[in-house]
Amino acid sequence: MQDNYLGTIIDFASPAGEPALLAPDSVQWRVYKNPIALGIGGIAAVLLEFAEPRIRSGVWDHSTYKADPIGRSRRTGLVAMLACYGPASVAKEVIGKVNRMHGKVKGETPAGEKYRALDPVLLDWVAATASYGFLMAYDRFVHPLADADKDRFMRDSQVIGREFGVRHTPANVDGFMAMMADLEPRFEPHPILFEFLDIIQSGRAAPGVPRFLHRAIARASVSLLPAHIRRKLELGPQYDLTRLDRLLLRAAGRLADRRVDRASPPCRASVRLGLPHDFPFRSQAAQKEILALRGKRPAAVGALGSILP
Repeated sequence: MQDNYLGTIIDFASPAGEPALLAPDSVQWRVYKNPIALGIGGIAAVLLEFAEPRIRSGVWDHSTYKADPIGRSRRTGLVAMLACYGPASVAKEVIGKVNRMHGKVKGETPAGEKYRALDPVLLDWVAATASYGFLMAYDRFVHPLADADKDRFMRDSQVIGREFGVRHTPANVDGFMAMMADLEPRFEPHPILFEFLDIIQSGRAAPGVPRFLHRAIARASVSLLPAHIRRKLELGPQYDLTRLDRLLLRAAGRLADRRVDRASPPCRASVRLGLPHDFPFRSQAAQKEILALRGKRPAAVGALGSILP
């Protein structure tokens, strides 16, 4: 099973033995396998990005999201999966293409402020919002994570972020909150925020998922925003997460965390590394035992060593 991104063939199962950007026992490998966490966290990240007028204008004016939400969502999801699970050489090739596309994105906000997609401040914020969103969505709607795991997730995000040109990665959730506090004076409500949430709630971005779940996912995404940021963006009570929403999403999140699909990127990547196909779905203790018994050290590009077949 192969995918194609701008002419680059992506096969998560080959070449055999090539490591990913992150090690298979990383927190990212645990979190990214869960589509509920990625869906909720990704939407929360976009809301935090759209709060900043330069990013909002850049994405809305230069993206295909309005015209093709399904295709845009799939391409974004493919790059996220590739950055976590894909062969490092292919991940770097595709991310390079993304960076070159972003290099062309520049313009002016309606207020006349110039922007460019490769502005280091904006790049850092976009990467940080994705890390925060995925992490907190998994923690709240799938399985609670220990503080040490949250810190490791945030720190390890640097490995992926630097491929996109990110200069500063928050070392923990508190570091993310400090970054947000620096940018908060620029945040403002805008009709595009509500248009984006309407697209999510309509189900157009993932038509195979029941519409009631789309509405719950949108509200869950809003719930990940700090209360004072939500008030500033005027995301009112219509986006309050209900008790039923919470129950449904936690059930869906935990079910997804146990659903092993041999054709999925995490399973195919595990096979590429000579590990059991369900390696990401096993307990941390079981993963350690597998790696120890095989005499293999978990490693990633930019870290120590590599995993050989």
